[in-house]
Amino acid sequence: MNKASVWPPEPQASLIQIMMTGAPALSFSNLLSWVDGMHRHILIPTDGSALSQTAVEYGIALAKSVGAKVTVLTVSTPFHTFALEPVMVTDTPEQYAKHVATVASKYLDAAKEVASTSGVSCETLHLEHDHPYQAIIDTAATKSCDLIVMASHGRRGISAIVLGSETTKVLTHSSIPVLVVRPPNHSLVFLPS
Repeated sequence: MNKASVWPPEPQASLIQIMMTGAPALSFSNLLSWVDGMHRHILIPTDGSALSQTAVEYGIALAKSVGAKVTVLTVSTPFHTFALEPVMVTDTPEQYAKHVATVASKYLDAAKEVASTSGVSCETLHLEHDHPYQAIIDTAATKSCDLIVMASHGRRGISAIVLGSETTKVLTHSSIPVLVVRPPNHSLVFLPS
C-alpha cells in the first residue's frame, strides 16, 4: 500500500497533498479523525457581528469534537483624536474606553456562554491595537494556538478594497492555519462515510 493513501494522513500533510496522493474521499468522520490530535488550542476572534458569532459557535463545536480549548479574542482600536468613527468623534477618551470595554465584555460573555454550554474550556481576551489583524496573529503566537477560526463577510469588489478585511490580512500574514467561516449561503459539502 502506498504510504500516501494511509488514513489518517501525517499531521503535517495539507488537504491538497492528501487529495493529490489518492487518499480516500474525505467524509466528515474522516476529516474529524484527521483533525483530532492536530488542534489543541483554537483562537476565535470576534467582532460581535452575527457572522462572527457563527464563527464562534463553529470554532467551539470544532474544539469540542477534537478536545481542544479555545481563546476568544476581541480587538478594539485605541482612541484617536482625529478619527472618522462617530463614537471617537463624540466621546472623550474616558467615555470611549468605557464604551469599548462594555461592548467587548458583551461579545466575550456571549462566547463564554456558548463554550460553557458546550463544555469547552474558554479563555476570553480583549485587546486594544491599531491593527486588529496583527493583534490576532500575535495572540495566536503568544497563546500557542494551533488554529485560528474566524469569519469572513465575503465582501467583493470595491467594498473589499476600501473596507479591507481583517480575515484577509490574517490569512496573508499568519503562519498558523486559519479556518474561515463564510456567510450562510456558502455551504460546505461532505461526502457520506
